[in-house]
Amino acid sequence: MEKVVITGLGAITPIGNNIDDFWQALISGVSGAGPITKFDTTKFKTKFACELKNFDPLNHIEKSEARKYDLFTQYALVAVEEAIRQSNINFEQLNRNRIGVIWGSGNGGIGTFEQQVREYVLGDGTPRFSPFFIPKMIVDIAPGIISIKYGLRGINYATVSACATSNTAIIDAFNYIRWGKADMIITGGSEAPITESSVGGFNASKALSTRNENPAGASRPFDINRDGFVMGEGAGAIILESYEHAVKRNAPIIAEIVGGGMAADAYHLTGTHPEGEGAYLGMLATLEDANLAAHEIDYLNAHATSTPQGDISELKAAERVFGKESKLHISATKSMTGHLLGAAGAVEAIACIKAVQTDIIPPTINSTEIEPEFKDSFNFTLHTAQRKQVNYAMSNTFGFGGHIATTVFRKF
Repeated sequence: MEKVVITGLGAITPIGNNIDDFWQALISGVSGAGPITKFDTTKFKTKFACELKNFDPLNHIEKSEARKYDLFTQYALVAVEEAIRQSNINFEQLNRNRIGVIWGSGNGGIGTFEQQVREYVLGDGTPRFSPFFIPKMIVDIAPGIISIKYGLRGINYATVSACATSNTAIIDAFNYIRWGKADMIITGGSEAPITESSVGGFNASKALSTRNENPAGASRPFDINRDGFVMGEGAGAIILESYEHAVKRNAPIIAEIVGGGMAADAYHLTGTHPEGEGAYLGMLATLEDANLAAHEIDYLNAHATSTPQGDISELKAAERVFGKESKLHISATKSMTGHLLGAAGAVEAIACIKAVQTDIIPPTINSTEIEPEFKDSFNFTLHTAQRKQVNYAMSNTFGFGGHIATTVFRKF
């Protein structure tokens, strides 16, 4: 099978609107949380989130085009543009029939859906829907628009597996390339979920933190005082291509992807298995796919959303995989970015790729009292980034419905 390498990265996140700013903020322990500005939160239990800062789509997209796209697609286009630029791609010189896009989003155009239905309900009953309503809303429009913009005629579809979505997309892209079905695939995910229905819905399921008096300190993974996740928005883009293809075009090779595994909790509508059964199986499958032993992993970017049960189940699974006193470096970068739902896997994969590239492990911020049962099992990389040789980094993502997707990246 083909070796698959990473040649380009792009990110637009609550702590940085490009890769360099994102990574610098991440290793500096910057929180992206603050009061929600997108709608009136007066009657909402949660009044804060990790919003993008100073984002203007018109710096990247023509106004006539931007109005046709929901925010989640706009975010995708901006992140992809950076990844393509970093990868030094000239599509005119490549076989675009062999270049694809596999992109994910958990909610798609939820903002567009809200706006159009609100206008209908508050109107006189006449269905005056925009002709762009459906194509703005559907999840698969993001990879479609990316392929249209760059004339890419290879594999093209969207993945949806809740908060495991973009890791699922990355694994699919990895597989298609190593099977020889594509030379290059643009992959990742985007999400624009900071809306009334999304925040209200997650509040109803008691998943969000309500620490309104201290937004920046609200996401505290593994901490005994955690009370839920903080919503985030943005996108992460990754250029995957076969090693042979990358070398032929003299591409800058950043890292290698060596394994991907998927499983299911098969347990509950929204809750994780209390013993982390799916997470355990997913990590084992990934190690097997990568032909690695557990002790070879240097860093685990945990799913770790800061929910009471979710964090516990993941740590139980990690203990089963890595051992009870492994001292494995773990960090939860959601403590800074918030939870980007379907885009989380892509952004956290980028954190892993940068860790193997730079030998810097980003920290877990805010957490001060780690669950006593696990505090001696792992190095939680608290508060401050740590320098350590990182040859292999693993990224976990889990989604409502019990979806599990895990990836492993190797230093090149």
